[in-house]
Amino acid sequence: MAGLHRTLGIFTGFVAVVGAAFYPIYFRPLLLPEEYKKEQSVNRAGIVQEDIQPAGLKVWSDPFGRK
Repeated sequence: MAGLHRTLGIFTGFVAVVGAAFYPIYFRPLLLPEEYKKEQSVNRAGIVQEDIQPAGLKVWSDPFGRK
């Protein structure tokens, strides 16, 4: 029985670490889209898409826009 508790503890710890790693990458932008829209507008200021976009590829779009 002790082996089962140890295995469950290790598995739970792994899931917790993966969840903690994914929170700022995936879930936080979904929960706070206005903050990330503002950050992207600052980061992309002064960039002309046509100058850096390779030919034949789709032009950048708003990652927070809904289809």
